[in-house]
Amino acid sequence: MAVFTELSPSDVTGLLSALNLGALQSMQGCASGIENTNYFVNTTHGDYVLTVFERLSFEQLPFYLHLMHHLAERGIPVPAPQADAHGEILHTLKGKPAAVVTRLKGSHQLAPQAADCAQVGAMLARLHLAAQDYPRQQPNLRGLSWWNETIPLVLPHLTPAQRELIESELVFQQALATSPAYQLLPKGPIHADLFRDNVMFDGPALTGFFDFYFAGCDTYGFDIAVCLNDWCIDLSSGQLDPVRAQAFVSAYDAVRRLSDDELTLLPALMRSAALRFWTSRLWDFHLPREASMLKPHDPTHFERVLTLRRQAPWSYQRAQSPNGCTAA
Repeated sequence: MAVFTELSPSDVTGLLSALNLGALQSMQGCASGIENTNYFVNTTHGDYVLTVFERLSFEQLPFYLHLMHHLAERGIPVPAPQADAHGEILHTLKGKPAAVVTRLKGSHQLAPQAADCAQVGAMLARLHLAAQDYPRQQPNLRGLSWWNETIPLVLPHLTPAQRELIESELVFQQALATSPAYQLLPKGPIHADLFRDNVMFDGPALTGFFDFYFAGCDTYGFDIAVCLNDWCIDLSSGQLDPVRAQAFVSAYDAVRRLSDDELTLLPALMRSAALRFWTSRLWDFHLPREASMLKPHDPTHFERVLTLRRQAPWSYQRAQSPNGCTAA
């Protein structure tokens, strides 16, 4: 959440009126994140988040906004897009696409324990199940095709060792994507960016997921891998915490049982997730856009994570039942 398009109260009041959201009481630009312009907006009717989309087009955005609406209708705690009198949830501000969604209650859990990870894992599985009948289709726009296009752009900014790492990993991921086991992985709409700062907790209880603007249709395992590489690591070193990782995947597996191929390929998908975010952070850091309050993330974090996932792959182990069989 950065501010690329600066808005004044007069810019916002007309949209709030069209959405019947009451009178504007306050608005504040959000400094976190790097993709869109975001403002926290408080009105006489409640608290909302106003987003002006800087990269996504009017044609792409219905996938994200209607996915959030679809999930909310099925009991998944996500921000609800606000519609005007004609039922439209995609709007325009300063010639750019915009949306207003409800603001979730609570705060981020930035030092998660195993119990927190288990809640996120179980809710992610519920999300995947709830989205299975979502009719719209859109690929993960930060998937393999994007890596193939973007990595050559950042190579001139890397050291020889970094170039060798990122190019060898890209070759590995290209081969993975064409493998028979990968082709059989269950797929559907995924969040694709479910970091600690995209989840809210009220005390010990999870209250919702938000920021769906990297969502797309991809393997469910990739979504799990993104979470493992953030929720279940030591942020200072990138080292995976096996206790948190086991809690996360066990809770997910209890809601949507993972296939044998998903279990086998999870270490490779954790490498995929690390490469995706190393690549995007390199791009944002070395080829930044101008923006008020823009704070690019440090790309070396996911370089460390990728290196560790390659050196020390982690696999989930299902608990064994008393008779020696794998628990259902």
